[in-house]
Amino acid sequence: MEILIGLLIIAAGAFCQSSCYVPINKVREWSWESYWLIQGVFAWLLLPLLGAELAVPAGHGLIELLAGANRFHVAMTVFFGVLWGVGGLTFGLSMRYLGVALGQSIALGTCAGLGTIMGPVLINAFFPEEHALSQLTASVLIGVAVTLLGIAIIGWAGKRKTATLSEEEKRKAVKDFNFPKGITIALLAGFMSGCFNVGLEFGKDINFGELTPAMYRTLPATLLVTLGGFVTNAVYCLWQNQHNHTWGDYGKGEVWGNNLFFCFLAGALWYSQFFGLSLGKGFLTSSPVLTTLSFCILMALNVVFSNVWGIILKEWKGCDRTTIAILVTGIVVLLISCFLPQII
Repeated sequence: MEILIGLLIIAAGAFCQSSCYVPINKVREWSWESYWLIQGVFAWLLLPLLGAELAVPAGHGLIELLAGANRFHVAMTVFFGVLWGVGGLTFGLSMRYLGVALGQSIALGTCAGLGTIMGPVLINAFFPEEHALSQLTASVLIGVAVTLLGIAIIGWAGKRKTATLSEEEKRKAVKDFNFPKGITIALLAGFMSGCFNVGLEFGKDINFGELTPAMYRTLPATLLVTLGGFVTNAVYCLWQNQHNHTWGDYGKGEVWGNNLFFCFLAGALWYSQFFGLSLGKGFLTSSPVLTTLSFCILMALNVVFSNVWGIILKEWKGCDRTTIAILVTGIVVLLISCFLPQII
C-alpha cells in the first residue's frame, strides 16, 4: 500500500509539472527572458528554500546543515545543478520548436534514461567504496529500457505528425515549429537535464539523518541543485534582457500583479514534481528498485501528462487515427514502465 501511495504522490507531482507551462500563456507584455527569470525565482529559489526547511528538525538550522555537510558533496550538487540549468534553458526552447507534447517527450525521455544511470556511475567513479553501481540491477535497467521504448513510440508518433500535417497545420498547432532544430535542442536538453538526478545522488546525505523524516531527506539537495540551475538561467536571462533591450519589461507596473501571480503559479507547479519526488521516495523505502527508478518514473509520468496536455491544447489535431493510436500506445507503455520493475 505504501508503494502505491508513493507512486501516486510522484504522479501528482508529474501532473503539476506538466501543467506548469499553462500559466505562462497568461503572462502579458513580457519577453521570454523576463518571465523565465521571474518564474525561476519562485521555482528554483524561494519554494525549494521553503521545502528544504522541512528537512530541518526543531533546534537546528539550514545554515548549520550546509556548513556541516561534506564540502565536496555540496560543491558537486551545486555544480550538477549548474549543468542542469543549461538543460532547463534548452528545455523551454525544445517546446518552442516542437510543442509541449513532443518537446517534453524527447527531452524528458533522454533525461529519464541518462539521469537514472549517470548518478550511480559517477558516484562509483568518485567513491568506488560505496558500490553505487549495485543500484543498477537488471530490474532497474529493464525499467529504464521500457521507459525509453515508450518515449521512442511517442517520438515515432511525433515524426508521423510532422509528415502528415501541412506546414500551415504545423504552424497552427505550434507557432515556431521546426523539427530538425527542435530535436537537436531536445536531445541536448535531456542530456543536461539528467544532471539533476546526478546532483541529487551527490547530495542525498545532506540532511540530519534519522532526525529528518524520510520523505524530506532529499529536499536540501534539491535546493542546492536548483540554486545552481538558477545561476545559469539568471545569467542567460539577464544577458538576453541586455541583448534584446527588454529591461523595460520590469518597468511595466500595470502587468506586474498579473504576471507575478502566473509566474508564481508556474514556479509552484514546476517545483511540485521534485517536492513530490522527495515525498514519494519516502514511501518507497521498502523497494530499492523503485527508489533507484523514482527519477525515471517521474520523467515517464511527466511525458504521459505532457502528451495529455498536448491533446487538450490540440497539438495533435489533424493527425490520422494511426498516429493517435501510436501515441496512445506509447503512453500505455510508459504507464506500464512505472510498475513493471516491481513485478519482475
